[in-house]
Amino acid sequence: MATAALSAPNDHMAPGEWEARVDLAAAYRLVALYGWDDLIFTHLSARVPGPEHHFLINPYDMMFEEITASSLVKIDVNGAPVGPSSHPVNPAGFTIHSAIHMAREDAVAVMHLHTPHGQAVSAMEFGLLPHTQTAMIAGHDVAYHDYEGIATDLEERERLVADLGTRHAMILRNHGTLTVGESVAACFLRLYFLERACEAQVLMLAAGREALNAPPQGVEGKVAQQSNPKGLGMLAQALAWPALLRKLDRIDPGYRD
Repeated sequence: MATAALSAPNDHMAPGEWEARVDLAAAYRLVALYGWDDLIFTHLSARVPGPEHHFLINPYDMMFEEITASSLVKIDVNGAPVGPSSHPVNPAGFTIHSAIHMAREDAVAVMHLHTPHGQAVSAMEFGLLPHTQTAMIAGHDVAYHDYEGIATDLEERERLVADLGTRHAMILRNHGTLTVGESVAACFLRLYFLERACEAQVLMLAAGREALNAPPQGVEGKVAQQSNPKGLGMLAQALAWPALLRKLDRIDPGYRD
């Protein structure tokens, strides 16, 4: 992951775990900074390096702005804590995230939000419209999943995975947004584009859908090629994520604790 080399404060951590914790804690702080959090609800997760298929998720009793690298909870695919922790875990977070982590080897990170703009677009029958550059960057890689109630039913995991397929973003109908990444960096950048696209769509629809200017024929496909998942992941890892970490280090460095 795209953090500077750090020494793990716990000798029992697997190689790479502390770096994963720092990146995920940074993502939580950034979600709070951008105003995308929902009190203690919603969730971001990251797989711990190694063959065990353990992953990190937020302590359910902490605000996103409070989360640190050391406070993240490590759980297995059954939702059981791995090692000591005094914090509870959101059951819905386990249902959604474990499904994708188990099914997709490239799903190193999974992020899910309930922002007002994301929820608004999730409730629109036509979904995400390709009327802005940001929507075209995000939209070609977006899947949709119908709402089945609060995600505590383990049987929903198969349908989530089937609907996501090989894509890296999903609009959960009547619910919110979700992204998948081969790193925390890539996952966060996809989330940023998807959320900004949803925000722009809510604003532009104030003019009425019939008054919108559609992009010229063929442009949507061109943008899809220009913003392919591999290229976006490289952009995130090499440029955007290091810049975001520098921003956090200036204004909110406690995520590294």
